[in-house]
Amino acid sequence: MDGTALRQGIDDLNAAYADCLDDDRLEEWPDFFAPEDCRYLITSRESHEAGLRHGIVYCASHAMLTDRIMALRRASIFEPHRYRHIVAPARLGRVEDGIAAARANFLVVRIMHDGMTALFATGRYLDRIAVAAAPFRFVERLVILDSQKVDTLLVIPL
Repeated sequence: MDGTALRQGIDDLNAAYADCLDDDRLEEWPDFFAPEDCRYLITSRESHEAGLRHGIVYCASHAMLTDRIMALRRASIFEPHRYRHIVAPARLGRVEDGIAAARANFLVVRIMHDGMTALFATGRYLDRIAVAAAPFRFVERLVILDSQKVDTLLVIPL
């Protein structure tokens, strides 16, 4: 697969991922990740640069991703809101053994149930994506937030 087709496939994956979250189809969110080994982490830029592997949200398996959504739907109590993601085109890194490294900047706006809209998060996605066969799937998605300050309503994945 040439670089242009690979980049387009990754951009399509990012767009479908954002649509899934923005359309509140959260039960489909784990399907964007490899079914075997996968990892999802939201952390601050400072923690990431310091090499710290902890996060605000950490899922180390497909089952943990599914559990995160089940808890959000059944156990978490939070003020109703939704997101709108704006994701920049991906920059492709190294491709090795069917895994592509990619990065993309993002901006997330939060819309509250009363219509109040505010910038919620900015940062970048650092991804490892299985690209050997369609559909592409995240092996690892690191969500690196620009700010250390995180609103307590971080319940929906970014």
